[in-house]
Order: sequence, then C-alpha cells, then structure tokens
Amino acid sequence: MSSFAIIAASGIGKRMQLKEGQSKQLLEIGGYPVIYHTIQAFQSASSISGIYIATKEESISTLETMAAEYGFSKLKAIIVGGKERQDSVNNCIKAIEGEIRSSGTTPDTILVHDGARPFIQPAEIDEITRLSMQYGACVPANRPKDTIKYVGADPEFFGETLERSRLLQVQTPQGFRSALLVQAHEQAQLEEWYATDDAALVERFFPEQPIKIFETGYHNIKITTPEDLPIAEAIYSQITSGR
Repeated sequence: MSSFAIIAASGIGKRMQLKEGQSKQLLEIGGYPVIYHTIQAFQSASSISGIYIATKEESISTLETMAAEYGFSKLKAIIVGGKERQDSVNNCIKAIEGEIRSSGTTPDTILVHDGARPFIQPAEIDEITRLSMQYGACVPANRPKDTIKYVGADPEFFGETLERSRLLQVQTPQGFRSALLVQAHEQAQLEEWYATDDAALVERFFPEQPIKIFETGYHNIKITTPEDLPIAEAIYSQITSGR
C-alpha cells in the first residue's frame, strides 16, 4: 500500500499578525520552521511514498533548500498554490496526475494535510492511510472541550445549544482513496463549489461514501494565531522528551 501526501502551505496567515513578507510556515518551533516539522512527519511515515507541497511562489526556493539540507527524499514537487486552499490542493492533484501518467503507478491513497499542523505523528499518518484504504476515506478529529452554541436569528444572541457528545473538531491529514479525491476535486472545479476541507467535497459529491473517524489527542494543533506559538513550544517539548 502506498500513499502520496499533499501539504497545503500557501496561506497568508492573516490571524498571525505577521509583518509583510513573513510566512507562518517559517516561524520557528524548537529551533526549526513549522513546515520542517510537518514535512519530517511525512518523510518518516512508512506509508508515504511521495510528498507534494503547495506554497507561495516566494517560499519555493526556501523549501527547496530545506529539502536538500534535511534529506527530504520523498518530496516530489513544490508547487505554487492557488487563490484558495482548495485551489492549492487541486494544483497538487494535477501534479500527481502528471506523475501517474509518466510513471504508470497510481498511489492507493492520497492524504491532504495543513502545513501549519506540525505535530502529526508518523504512526498516526500510517494509521490514517490504512483506514483510508479500508473505508475509502478517513478524517482525524478530537472532541471539543467547550460547549458549542448556534448563533440565533439575531446575531447578537445565542440560539440552540448543540449536543457536545455528538460533535468533533476536524483535523488533517484527511485521507482518501486516490480516485475518490481526484473525482471530488474535478467535480468541485466544474461546479465552482468551494468547501473548507476535502472531506466536505466528498460528502457533497459522494454522499454514499462513509468517512471513518480517527480520534486523536489534542497535540495536532494548527498554528493560526500568536497565542498558538507558546502552546506549540510546550507540545514540542513534551513530544521530544517522550522520545
């Protein structure tokens, strides 16, 4: 069983309050860039045979240098991202299709991951790959710690309170059998329909396809706001001390 990984790393990181030209993917945790930790996890996962990264054009040379310096041998292509995250993923899918045509080899599954989630573990990647092949699709998630409420008809007041036991916070990498993900993106492009994650595309265009839940802990955070950086340093210290 083989899998390709797509890492979406072209977001501008507005909520990080960065200076012009800075990238949250290159902020450091434990002395290494965020994207280094992300790539390293997929490099170390035994199920992953190829990695494709979508990033900003000005970050390509930096990532190429990083790949050479740290021996990221599974990295097959660094591609300019699109206007939206979904466009960036689709750009990588097009590159994968080109690889399939030239090599004649199709990966069993494709995993799509946020570049700003640096703490996914290789064993978790391997398990998501396995479950994606077994069930067709698999998405990691964890249980919310807070009560979640709808906003009411009047946006200044709360409406209904949701049943927390039936809620999950969705994460990445989200895994799919290759043909399923490719077809979902093709259909979304045809209809110009956008979603916030790849699972939503599959839910829309293949409603009969079950999506397996892979429940994780709380380490797989996404670096989104400045408050996340000290939390990330604490998680990194905990992970490295346990090795």
